[in-house]
Amino acid sequence: MTADLAAKYDLRVPRYTSYPTAPHFSEAVDDETYEKWLAEMNPATELSLYFHIPFCDEMCWFCGCYTKIVKKYEPVTDYLTALLAEIDVIADRLPARMKAKHLHWGGGSPTMLKGEDWRRIIEKIRARFDVAEDAEIAVELDPRTASEDYIRELAEAGVNRTSIGVQDYDEKVQKAINRIQPYEMTAAVIGWLRQHGIENINMDLMYGLPHQTVAGVIAMARRTAELKPRRIALFGYAHVPWMKSHMKMINEDDLPGIEDRWAQFDAASKTLVDAGYVAVGLDHFALPGDSLIAALEERRLHRNFQGYTSDPATVLIGFGASAIGHLPQGFVQNTPPLNQYKDAVMAGKVATAKGIAFSDEDILRSDVIEDLMCNLTVDLAAIAKKHGVSPDGFLPDMDKLKPLVEDGAVTIDGFTITITELGRPLSRLAAAAFDAYLAEGKARHSRAV
Repeated sequence: MTADLAAKYDLRVPRYTSYPTAPHFSEAVDDETYEKWLAEMNPATELSLYFHIPFCDEMCWFCGCYTKIVKKYEPVTDYLTALLAEIDVIADRLPARMKAKHLHWGGGSPTMLKGEDWRRIIEKIRARFDVAEDAEIAVELDPRTASEDYIRELAEAGVNRTSIGVQDYDEKVQKAINRIQPYEMTAAVIGWLRQHGIENINMDLMYGLPHQTVAGVIAMARRTAELKPRRIALFGYAHVPWMKSHMKMINEDDLPGIEDRWAQFDAASKTLVDAGYVAVGLDHFALPGDSLIAALEERRLHRNFQGYTSDPATVLIGFGASAIGHLPQGFVQNTPPLNQYKDAVMAGKVATAKGIAFSDEDILRSDVIEDLMCNLTVDLAAIAKKHGVSPDGFLPDMDKLKPLVEDGAVTIDGFTITITELGRPLSRLAAAAFDAYLAEGKARHSRAV
């Protein structure tokens, strides 16, 4: 990509882990709405369950998650009590005892939980849901707080997939983002995971961080590939200090410009592909044989708030402060303030703060955007037929793609749109052409690349 094109597409658009995106949630979706949606659910539906643990030992300055810094364990214990109560609250409102196929813990840092607390929460889940024998139980893991004994406790609790945050191994970069995590520490944790039977390992890398260079991200990608995680996510740092005040601790003069960001993404991506990984969607990579690759090849890849997934569940129930759920009727989000969340669930209520009910147009456009983000191609005529509408309704959206077509990032053949390899980093921009809400709001988003 030339410098001119890199500068041309230095735009800010959503990440499209959902559609409609979170800035368009409103209080029109409330407790009563969520309870109604839960009660209407088909009892045969297989669920995905997400649990948010909003605590960390210290703040990483690049972090865009909802989390709180705690130095004592008592707040975590209190929160866990509320989380266990919410499991009962939600299960009581479902039409039957339902099956859970995927369990995922995010944060914050879920590995702040003690081993015995992992057993408590998983026992509670099994008491209220039928957890499939082959269920994926995934945990986002911070190597800085993990010991071999702790890894063993996770394995004994049933955890079978972990996602390890790395960002970068370079000490200068780590100091600039307030996350000191030597390569040797990460490698040791991966060894313990495999020793205790947790073979499904994801690793999260970042580009666009302060002091990162093309040579540096190539070295980072090579060292990561040598550890042979099954999946790698390569995220672009989203510098949004107007949303996350701690990001003001990062010196903006140390951040790479748009041309450097593009070069870093391109270099790291090529390094991972050369090491045997297959590119998946915008920014994920997986080893051949991984279920993500099968989902990609069979066009059943999905994208949600945790990134790309082979999880086919149509319902994601979010537990914990700020957690987002996805139901057939719409999105729903729990209240973020911890006291409000705890007061609600301890009183036997759902903790809904806001959400959005899907219109037919939302569902139509969600299908288009997910196809583009997952498969890098979409047949608008086929999707229109599925929804009983004319594909001509997409013509104004297709017109928005003309600059990308002229620059070789997108091709259009009739009503089939394909993102080229050159355009892969611009997938979010292609998707944004079909976002009916984007022009309505004033939300500020992260850079497209």
